[in-house]
Amino acid sequence: MKVASVVGARPNFVKLAPLSRALRERFHEVIVHTGQHYDYEMDRIFFDEIGIPEPDHHLGVGSGSHGRQTGEMLARIENVLMKEMPDAVVVFGDTNTTLAGALAAAKLHITLVHVEAGLRSYDRRMPEEINRVLVDHCSDILSCPTKTAVDNLRREGIVDGVYLTGDVMVDAMNLCMEISRRSNVLERLELRPKEYILATLHRAENTDDEARLREIIGAFQDIGNSLVFPCHPRTERRLRDLGLWDSLRECIKVIKPVGYLDMLQLERNALRILTDSGGVQKEAYILRVPCVTLRDRTEWVETVNDGWNVLAGASRGSIVRHATGFVPTRPQTHVFGDGDASRRIVDLMESFLSSRRGPAR
Repeated sequence: MKVASVVGARPNFVKLAPLSRALRERFHEVIVHTGQHYDYEMDRIFFDEIGIPEPDHHLGVGSGSHGRQTGEMLARIENVLMKEMPDAVVVFGDTNTTLAGALAAAKLHITLVHVEAGLRSYDRRMPEEINRVLVDHCSDILSCPTKTAVDNLRREGIVDGVYLTGDVMVDAMNLCMEISRRSNVLERLELRPKEYILATLHRAENTDDEARLREIIGAFQDIGNSLVFPCHPRTERRLRDLGLWDSLRECIKVIKPVGYLDMLQLERNALRILTDSGGVQKEAYILRVPCVTLRDRTEWVETVNDGWNVLAGASRGSIVRHATGFVPTRPQTHVFGDGDASRRIVDLMESFLSSRRGPAR
């Protein structure tokens, strides 16, 4: 049976890495890359480092407004699916690529698998929240990373096809952690373990809101030279447009985006992590590094409830206070599973698709 995995952004690539290995043991997998991330550091390097097979289709959509980007992806993915005619389509997370792939599959009546289903921040201002809700409501197999995700879906009336599989990010990190130890990123950046704070910033709710962005950048400047900031290309353009780029670089260590293996080493050795990324929040938790989230809400509520993540919002004072003083006070409860999510997902897919095909003749 043939499966099409639809990806396009860094979070998709990371989740694809372990699942693709498991899929290829039992399925013919076709990888469709929308091109949502088109910068080398955000894209090609992940395939090179993690060993993801070369995409069978690269759609080259690139950037644009949410509607334009999603619509262009939808049209191009539909063309690929009509050509390939897969038995199932797999989408990951909550990006515009995820939504476009899901809509294309659903409208062509192809079995749809959503990896990382059931997440909710309950903030519809976030485009990612809209994507999650829509994708979940048109999926056939919903792979939930946590019990909270299962409960979220039940409250929305979604119970059929919902499975608690654990989180493929645990699989990915188990796959990559040993390899990442070969990274010399700390030496290249002249950093010592647990003597720096790592920051990431890219969400539209922060970068597109000038007041929020100025508060966050002000906090970064207050924290000073202990802060290491791999800057997303879109965030860099926004900072340049607002005249904040040069002054920020004078205060903290701003670096280009790094590959996944380098990023794992930076995260693992950080004293704390500041981020608005859902994936980085989860990676921080799995690596047992205190996380300060630059958002008012999070879809990864388990990390907050477990005491290893704190929501600082975009308040300059709150960010600085938590960045310099937040310390978890209790052990983790390991809510994301045992690192066997990919195999569970493939088992579910094989069983579901075989039942649809009926008995062999």
